[in-house]
Amino acid sequence: MTEKIHLVIVTGMSGAGKTVAIQSFEDLGYFTIDNMPPTLVPKFIELIRHSQDNDKIAMVVDMRSRSFFTEIREVLDQVESAQDLDFKILFLDATDSELVARYKETRRSHPLAPGGRVLDGIHLERELLAPLKNMSQNVIDTSELTPRMLRQKISDQFAGQNEQSGFRVEVVSFGFKYGLPLDADLVFDVRFLPNPYYRPELRNLTGLDADVYHYVMEHEESEEFYKHLIGLIEPILPGYRKEGKSVLTIAIGCTGGQHRSVAFAKRLADDLEKNWVVNRSHRDKDKRKETVNRS
Repeated sequence: MTEKIHLVIVTGMSGAGKTVAIQSFEDLGYFTIDNMPPTLVPKFIELIRHSQDNDKIAMVVDMRSRSFFTEIREVLDQVESAQDLDFKILFLDATDSELVARYKETRRSHPLAPGGRVLDGIHLERELLAPLKNMSQNVIDTSELTPRMLRQKISDQFAGQNEQSGFRVEVVSFGFKYGLPLDADLVFDVRFLPNPYYRPELRNLTGLDADVYHYVMEHEESEEFYKHLIGLIEPILPGYRKEGKSVLTIAIGCTGGQHRSVAFAKRLADDLEKNWVVNRSHRDKDKRKETVNRS
């Protein structure tokens, strides 16, 4: 086999979505294995080296194996040193409260606290997995993700990752009132700009509508800020790609995520996609509440 083997080890917190993740990799054409004992990982890779059938492998390696914590670091060192492997770790995480809720829903006990409180098991597991999380190239917090959303994120990050064009930019608009995007690498705040909310004719439109877009961009401070923004981002993108990052998520926020952030995200995505693969999304664009919405 002349091309590199693409290997993804899926791990993370119990209850964070590893089953959905491994199914997603199967849908992407990966040969998948669930609950692989760490000691068998090198042996399995050796078998794959002599096969012409698979060059994309995804396996779940987690603490269901009793030897996980004592063996995983040594195994990962062996895998990382192999020259014929394109190796990545996908670490799935979620907040303690969300994990507790999921365990209550399934009525299962935590593997590290079979006879005790679920939260105690979660705290112990989080402590034990902290070094592995720090090693991971891809970390996804699934706290607010549906299974469909998690599948989409995995598809976005790993579909066609063996191509040179695998690096892409995600431009996301959001509202600070709904919280920061969990996966944002760079966050910019445009709440200092004039707010279309206070124009009744613009209030129920979004930054994708021409009237709102032009209102946001026509101000001198908007143009000045955008020049600094694009001037900061464009020079650093080659560095991120060179360092092996597959996805850079740039989040732009205003208060409600309807007007200013949407307009700026649109403009930024339009300019960046001239030279880069860019996906754009507007997380809170269509959220409506009966309370005052000052975007």
